[in-house]
Amino acid sequence: MGWPRWAALPGMERTTVLITGCSSGIGLGLAARLAADAARRFQVYATMRDLAKGERLLERLGGSCPDTLELLQLDVTDPCSLAAAAQHVQGQQLDVLVCNAGVGLMGPLETCSEQAMKTLFDVNVFGAVRTIQAFLPAMKSRRAGRIVVSSSIGGLQGLPFNAVYCASKFALEGLCESLAIILRPFNIHLTLVECGPVHTSFMANLQRPDPEGSEMQGLDAETQRLYRRYLGHCQSIFRDTAQEVEQVLPLFLEAIGSPCPPLRCASTQLLAPLCRLRLSSPDGSAYVRAMHDFVFGGTETGGEQP
Repeated sequence: MGWPRWAALPGMERTTVLITGCSSGIGLGLAARLAADAARRFQVYATMRDLAKGERLLERLGGSCPDTLELLQLDVTDPCSLAAAAQHVQGQQLDVLVCNAGVGLMGPLETCSEQAMKTLFDVNVFGAVRTIQAFLPAMKSRRAGRIVVSSSIGGLQGLPFNAVYCASKFALEGLCESLAIILRPFNIHLTLVECGPVHTSFMANLQRPDPEGSEMQGLDAETQRLYRRYLGHCQSIFRDTAQEVEQVLPLFLEAIGSPCPPLRCASTQLLAPLCRLRLSSPDGSAYVRAMHDFVFGGTETGGEQP
């Protein structure tokens, strides 16, 4: 995909972009793509909680740090870290903020500890809130800016064994939609990029119980069986339909560069038919049945109710 036509011409000031969660996955890929832009149109602050993990990004750029890139420590759960990062870039005009930091939590609800749920919300929801709060005032004062938020198809529809993760993404969707309304007169565009399965380290790093582990032993046999089937479903989905990071980056680039970016854009149409059921059947029953059948293969489960 080519760059949107708005992008700065040679000799013009660089577009300054700060991205959270750049140690791997989409954040790393986006930071590398912008920093390596042949026309040098971007000044990128690639942030991450642990700067030691920045080596992967530098390796992607040939082993050295170009002058279009600066690695910056930022932990979205730490207000002091955010304040320090905001202070560091204060002299720059931050044009684009990309809220990409996120974590996952999978498994039967009964196995999700309160601490794990609080940690998830602290990163996925409150981390995004803190980050936007830190940089929004300067954008408002200039009456210009872009905010791009990594969301998920799990922010639009419930997914089995992802109840808490989806809850965090539903919250993020509501937050951003509400905020976008207020930001219109400030000429600040906010875009949610809703990704489906993507080949990153996200799945490997998310917290989830071993189906044969001690956490599962106290659960009923039906839930254990459903969970095992869900893990098999995930494996097949990732094998057959997961996208590469490079396939989803154009959505972020478009959100950064389009004169009038959308509030929402989806990287995949994998669950689009199911999503449409939520509109055509507003009471939700058709969606629940269809999603159950899609994941678990129809009405084979003994606990299925009409």
